Amino acid sequence: MLSENRLNFDRSAKIHPTALVEDGAQLGADCIIHAHAIISRHCILEDRVEVHPFAVLGGSPQDLSWDPLVESGVRIGARTVIREHVTINRATHRNGSTEIGADCFIMTAAHVAHDCRIGQRVVLANAVLLGGHVRVADHAFIGGGAVVHQHCRIGESVMIGGGSRISEDVAPYCLAAERNTILGLNFVGLRRRGLTREAMHDIKLAFRRLHRSRGNLRTTAACLLDQKEYASEEGRRFLEFFQSGTRRFARPRYASSDDAAPLDEA
Repeated sequence: MLSENRLNFDRSAKIHPTALVEDGAQLGADCIIHAHAIISRHCILEDRVEVHPFAVLGGSPQDLSWDPLVESGVRIGARTVIREHVTINRATHRNGSTEIGADCFIMTAAHVAHDCRIGQRVVLANAVLLGGHVRVADHAFIGGGAVVHQHCRIGESVMIGGGSRISEDVAPYCLAAERNTILGLNFVGLRRRGLTREAMHDIKLAFRRLHRSRGNLRTTAACLLDQKEYASEEGRRFLEFFQSGTRRFARPRYASSDDAAPLDEA
């Protein structure tokens, strides 16, 4: 079903029969909306976004305090693919948006709740569930069936194993699994991104020093930053992650042990 407000549609956008795109929705160049997908009037889709059957974008927040009169929206970055039965709810605050960055892949039956912010090149595998206000940074991968509690932050280049239960912040470049457990650093993902040896060294050094300390992680990270030993931007970003957020931080299972094999990978 095509909206009558065609000024909001680039002429190259393709809307298949039985798809519903409401008046007010904005579609960029070469967008593809497959049959039975629903795009509410609150949505902005940038160029070449593809939405597969039965996905619902821009639905009302699942929040008991939600005011239906609040005008808010959903914004999807360029070249992002949204597979079947995905649900992405709009924000709860006026003029706010639930946002998904460019080049993301949101697989079947994933749910992105109200006010989430997802970076670029993020993958959410099948049936991932993100609670409200979750932040997922660039290049993160969240495995199938994983659940992330509201207000959690998932750092850059994090990989979270399938079926994980995350209720604490996961620092950049880490591998996480099970219940808030850090297994080590995501060396494979960092190599694929082409990080320099200097950056890899800084991240590894910061990780080891931080988690082998028995003190408060925020305080320890601040002290390590003050030492100014980290030449790479990535090393500093890892430590700066611990200077913000409202939740506790996921920790390694063997944080104070010398036999933590995952930490010793080159």
